[in-house]
Amino acid sequence: MSPRIMSVALTFVLVGFARLCAGASDPGEIVDKAIRAAGGEAKLSTAKVIEWKATGKIFIQDNENHFKSSYVAQGLERFKQDFEGDFNGNTVKGATVLDGDKGWRKFGDMTNEMDKDAVANEKRMLYLQVIPTTLVGLKDKAFKLESAGQEKINDKPAEAVKVTGPDGKDFTLYFDSETGLPVKEIAKVIGWGGEEFTQETTYSDYKDFNGIKKATHVQNKRDGEKFIEMTITEFKVRDHADPAAFASPDARGASDKGDTGKSEK
Repeated sequence: MSPRIMSVALTFVLVGFARLCAGASDPGEIVDKAIRAAGGEAKLSTAKVIEWKATGKIFIQDNENHFKSSYVAQGLERFKQDFEGDFNGNTVKGATVLDGDKGWRKFGDMTNEMDKDAVANEKRMLYLQVIPTTLVGLKDKAFKLESAGQEKINDKPAEAVKVTGPDGKDFTLYFDSETGLPVKEIAKVIGWGGEEFTQETTYSDYKDFNGIKKATHVQNKRDGEKFIEMTITEFKVRDHADPAAFASPDARGASDKGDTGKSEK
């Protein structure tokens, strides 16, 4: 073998070894595997509007508070959450609504319109929730993917993908190496008081909902402290969403019966 051929061969071996040591994998292939595992691109692409319900616990200053919540998301621009919680024996109801560049939050009888920064933050919170479920958005040019090595999660190997979102902020998704499904997400998030946290979200107990696999147990930690544990009780894909669902909570009022669309896909 000539010295030149030996040099080329050695280069390929060293590059391959370096990638192996770094746990590097093609992020596009990781995402494609996840999409196939979650139901396939054709099925997930129909999820233009998704609706789900959850029950769970929220932990505030070592206090465990129970809640139930319903959610509707249309793409990454429109979102509605209705919330009811029991805090120290007091029932608290609230709503969060996002409609493009407008948004509102309601607690009890008080509704506040979000400012520009709050809307931007809510959009980020929206894609952090939706992307691990629908996944196909990761193939959009608005999201940039980068391999982030490997890690063990619950003693199982997982592939990490660093994702930069349309707002220029990044987060990391971890996919189970065997099943391909998302098992963890790490992102910087802004809390209710404007403080920044590192939020770690874990996904488990996947179930099939009409051909789409969805994690039914979701746990959030903020700066390592337990924040939310919830169980997804319903998950549906709708034909469309009623535009009135994304109006100000005061405008929706008592006429909002929670039916956001036609038949499930």
